[in-house]
Amino acid sequence: MFSWIFAVTLFTSATVAAQQKTALERGEYGPLDKAPDSALYDLPVKVSDHVYTAIGATQPPTRLNAGHNNNLSFVIGSESVLVVNGGANNALARALHFEIKKMTDLPVRYVISENGQGHAILGNHYWESQGAVLIGHVDAQDEIDEKGFGVLNRMREYAQELAQDTELVNFDITFEDQYILELGDLEIVAKTYGSAHSPGDVSVLVPEDRLVLAGDMAFHIRMPPIFGDTDTALWIESFERFVEEVAGWVVVPGHGGVTDVATVTVGTKDYLLFLRSQVQGILEAGGSLDDAYKIDQSRYQHWHTYDELAARNAGRVFERMEFE
Repeated sequence: MFSWIFAVTLFTSATVAAQQKTALERGEYGPLDKAPDSALYDLPVKVSDHVYTAIGATQPPTRLNAGHNNNLSFVIGSESVLVVNGGANNALARALHFEIKKMTDLPVRYVISENGQGHAILGNHYWESQGAVLIGHVDAQDEIDEKGFGVLNRMREYAQELAQDTELVNFDITFEDQYILELGDLEIVAKTYGSAHSPGDVSVLVPEDRLVLAGDMAFHIRMPPIFGDTDTALWIESFERFVEEVAGWVVVPGHGGVTDVATVTVGTKDYLLFLRSQVQGILEAGGSLDDAYKIDQSRYQHWHTYDELAARNAGRVFERMEFE
């Protein structure tokens, strides 16, 4: 009897311990590094006639993935190359450039950052040294001005020696609605559809390929993070404008593999609508922030970063909807 009770106790303790671990600790994100000979988490793949993308980890940033937890893409035109997202540090930018040189001898003339977050802008320091023109939304530049040094220091903490030569730089060109550039005979359009995940979110359209590098407008596989300044009502409206323009196109989201509009609609708009409807019910019943944290989001438990984001997302939606 004693041994049976002892065995059950051990099993229960082990189960509780496993439940307390994050998805990263439980190994649910898959390989922690798919390209061990490169600073990149994974090497670029061709996704259309002109576009390649290095799909980042759907994990939080770590020393092992070097902060490559978003998608780093490039577009090859007839005269030059555009990079979309500078990377989280110079080591990543340098590694991406090494891969670009395997595909073409053309110069990287432009870099567009999808927003002002670290993994989109910190590697711009390297691209600046290569003579590239740095482009971003005006609100993303404001994020760099206000938060850039804190973002840089946090990256240095996790990336360690990979961050040694990385410094903060500003955009050379900023825009408000859209910016059109030519890579020889290939037209590229960078534009905003309105307020979304974070300040300065832009998507990059390659009309000839019917492909959009959606950035953080669109999510799937990975749970969308909702920040303190994220207006989910406006994000839904922006997403609808985005879908109207790129319906039927190939979608390269900011995180996760290449997909389509239907998939990112489920992963973005439908999730936001679900969370808002749950919070609205709590507000109408006179509930509290604690109730928001307890919203049952188990239908999304298979999404990466669920453990890190689900409760926090619900709390932030509640805090904003209280004053809508």
